[in-house]
Amino acid sequence: MSFSDLFDSGFKKRNEDHFAAIVRVANSDGVITEKEKAFLDRLATRLDISELEYKQILIDYKSHPINPPTSYDIRLERLYDLARMVWVDDIEGPNQHWLLEKLCIGLGFNSNNVKYIADKALALAYDKVDLDTFIDGIKSMNE
Repeated sequence: MSFSDLFDSGFKKRNEDHFAAIVRVANSDGVITEKEKAFLDRLATRLDISELEYKQILIDYKSHPINPPTSYDIRLERLYDLARMVWVDDIEGPNQHWLLEKLCIGLGFNSNNVKYIADKALALAYDKVDLDTFIDGIKSMNE
């Protein structure tokens, strides 16, 4: 049995749908900037999206369902990964916040809170905290 056989097609499909949702968010203003494109390139690699699948999703991202995580903890896990990627990608200043705010909306966070969530997520990413500390830090905002 190969390593790829350990994952069912549902896992692969969820990654493709997640990637397509992020492409949809990046393209929400009608333009995918060079920085957004670079981010998408790295995200595709991380999600094991092939070059062919990547190109197809860029062309037809609307054919993938939008399935933001229904579990708050899973939403926070995805935010953790995305915040670290945005931070590491050297997307600085307002663009860093703007991109993460868009991604927060795409993940299903309330649009009224995305600025605060993005700010806190980037601060935690800057501090290089682990997943549990990140989740605790975001959850403490609601207390």
